[in-house]
Amino acid sequence: MAFDFKKEYKEFYLPKQTPSIVNVPKMNYIAVRGKGNPNDEDGEYKQAIGLLYGIAFTIKMSKKGNHQIDGYFDYVVPPLEGFWWQDGVIGVNYADKDSFQWIAVIRLPDFVTEDDFRWALKEASAKKKQDFSKVEFFSYEEGICVQCMHIGPYDDEPATVLRMHEFMEQEGYELDITDRRMHHEIYLSDARKTAPEKLRTVIRHPAKVKGN
Repeated sequence: MAFDFKKEYKEFYLPKQTPSIVNVPKMNYIAVRGKGNPNDEDGEYKQAIGLLYGIAFTIKMSKKGNHQIDGYFDYVVPPLEGFWWQDGVIGVNYADKDSFQWIAVIRLPDFVTEDDFRWALKEASAKKKQDFSKVEFFSYEEGICVQCMHIGPYDDEPATVLRMHEFMEQEGYELDITDRRMHHEIYLSDARKTAPEKLRTVIRHPAKVKGN
């Protein structure tokens, strides 16, 4: 059976609907950076998602080709994730989606090296006749965060975020969103096929011990 990150690392991908504190280690991703409203039909964000999945499945299916990745094991491609920020805004202003800046990412298994990633870029570019130059190898360690499972439309996230921040304060932490620590979402549902009220999204905010 293929390795499923969501099932094997439930503390990161399947939190409860009540906030919790989590320490997130360094992970490697494929990433595309951009800006603008993610809902724009032909916008930068939709294009970025296509690029990410093109590389993600090139790496996953490498087992059937000439490039054999050392330590490879069969796995389910992890869910789409996103780091989001807006200049001059602490947190997220959901009413001004045009000002979003983001890094769209998909997690890589630890056996994928930067050389394997570069191979995948060349392989996908040649096979799909498409420019994948915007895709990068991205390593990130989130550290201490508060997180919660949000069920419902994306525009209803502020209520969940408020509960997260109240919990964080009660536990002796404070919000630590900076230019390097961002609002983070993990998309467990396909928004094209799921009713808005049933969407499952992990929301994660960086935190630090009060006074540190």
